[in-house]
Amino acid sequence: MNPFELLQNTAKLKEEAEKMQGELAEMRAEGSSGGKMVTVTVNGKMEMTEVHLDPICVDNRDVKMLEDLIIAAHHDAVTNMQEQIKAKAGPLLQGMNIPGLNL
Repeated sequence: MNPFELLQNTAKLKEEAEKMQGELAEMRAEGSSGGKMVTVTVNGKMEMTEVHLDPICVDNRDVKMLEDLIIAAHHDAVTNMQEQIKAKAGPLLQGMNIPGLNL
């Protein structure tokens, strides 16, 4: 391969990666647990941005259950976000080993 073609491909890949980073910041995925008693939203950077608790699950006698529900909802949201990222960026990232994406 011509070295100049390689440089052009690298620049294009860098440009696409920067564009994707901007898009990731705007993406949102929701996850829930306990029959939607706990719902969390994560962004494309896997940061939790919202938590919604159904008042029925707020029982000070069972805090451990609520903690488990929040963790499960977060896991669900992250899984949903990973699926969105794979669908959007799969062809671009094919074969790259990016932790947490399991492409």
